[in-house]
This record gives sequence, structure tokens and C-alpha cells, in this order.
Amino acid sequence: MSRQSQPLLSYDTLVHAIAGATGSVVGMATFYPLDTIRCRLQLEESELGKGGTLRALARLSKEEGVLALYRGVVPVLQSIYASNFVYFYTFHGLKSLNGGAKGQSAARDLLLGAIAGITNVLVTTPLWVVNTRLKMSGTPYKSLVGGLQHVAQTEGVRGLWAGTMPSLLLVANPAIQFMTYEALKRRFSPNGHMTGLMSLALGASAKAVATVITYPLQVVQARLRHRGQGAVEASGILPALLALCKRNGLRGLFRGLEAKLLQTVLMAALMFSTYEKITRFVLTLLHRRPRLALQ
Repeated sequence: MSRQSQPLLSYDTLVHAIAGATGSVVGMATFYPLDTIRCRLQLEESELGKGGTLRALARLSKEEGVLALYRGVVPVLQSIYASNFVYFYTFHGLKSLNGGAKGQSAARDLLLGAIAGITNVLVTTPLWVVNTRLKMSGTPYKSLVGGLQHVAQTEGVRGLWAGTMPSLLLVANPAIQFMTYEALKRRFSPNGHMTGLMSLALGASAKAVATVITYPLQVVQARLRHRGQGAVEASGILPALLALCKRNGLRGLFRGLEAKLLQTVLMAALMFSTYEKITRFVLTLLHRRPRLALQ
């Protein structure tokens, strides 16, 4: 094994990946109903979102039962663990190869975040295609494996990667998020020591910035995943955006944004807080200096 490959296979990189994946599961499990509302608002031309997110939650639970808020939760948690494990492992492995904290800069964090995001999209898109459909009523399958098999049989293997192009463009979301988070962390905690409240605040701020910038692409992504490669909107991202604008105005590009912001900002805050605590705890047990947990 070459010395350059060791950071990619190091225990530190594995700890960051497990901590990041675990933090994302904790965050998603806590705020999952908000993700359900966001998905329904993006995909349905209904009055569900009228009156705000809280009323939408109450209306959906009343009309379809409380369990509807958690439809497809197990496959989503499985997928988000796999997805964030890939992302964090790639991001921190590449970061170690580039000199760790010594080589940090906003531009480099953005580049590494983009590479990690592309890797994540190419590996895990089939999981998210199935999960998007599991949130909707009337889905002919109930599990992740069953959904993967059904889509492959009915739409071909290509159908498992429906919406890949907007997903690739959306690597800007976690890239912007990580760049913002790392920049804020260097600004407000140059020595690497952060309180739980600071981790929550920085994680929430970084995710809010990334979400607002990239949200229209997320709407298109959800529609392509739900309808498959044969959808009219699969003709291109720009035609899909223009079609949404023509049908619903500019507001159509941000349908469900309130629910998305609540869910992702709260989830990111909890995820980064959990992630920082796990990495610091585990690496401290290994007699490492706490600041290495943030590299």
C-alpha cells in the first residue's frame, strides 16, 4: 500500500465517515415528517401546503393518518446512512491527502466537497429514486430492495439513475454547505474547540445558505425521480424549470421551501453537532488531540 493511499484507508477517515453517517440518521429520524411534507409539496399540485408547514403536517395526518408522516422512513434512514458514509469518507479522505488542516481554504473545501458529492451521486442515486417514490401513496413496493428490483424490471437499469443530471448539479449543495461550514468554523473557532450550541448554529447557517441557492434544482430532481426517465421533464433541466415557471410562476420553483428549510436546517444542525461530538469522543479515546477530530 502506498503512503499516499493510507489517508483514504485510515482509521481517522473511517471515524469521520461513521460519525457523519450516524449524525445524518439522527437528524433525519428526528425531523422526517418535514421531509415527507417537502416531498409531497414538490410532487403534487394540491392545496396541502396552503397555510404553512405546520398546517400541512396537521392536514396530512388527519386525512391519511399519523403514519403517513413516516411513510418510507426505514428505507430513507438506510439510504441516508449509506449516502453520508460515502460523502464523509470521500471528503475527509481527500482532505487528508491534501494535507489536512494545513491545506484548508474555502476554494479547496468547495472542490473536495464537489468531488465527494459527485462520487455520492453516482453511487447512491438508485436508493433515492426508490425513496422518493416510497413517500407517495400507492407505491407497489414497500422496501428498498423491492423498490430497486421493481424499477430495474419495469424501467430498466437506466431508470434507477433517473434525475442524475440535476443531482450532479446539486453536488453544489453539500459543497456550498461544507465550504460555508468550514469557513464559519475557521472564523469563529480557529482553535477547533466548539461548544454544542456553536456546532448547531454553524451547521444550521451553512445548510440554510446552500438550500436557498439550490432549491429550484431540488424540485426538478424530485419530479424526475418520481416520474422516471420517461417523464416529459426528462428532456432537460432548463425546459423543466421553464415549465414549472409557466405553470405555477416563480413560486413554483420554491414550492415546499419552508418545509425544506425547516427540515434541512434543523437536521444539519443536529447532524453536525452529533458528528463533532462522536469524532471528538472517539479520537480522544485514541489519545488524539481533540482538534484532530475536526480535520
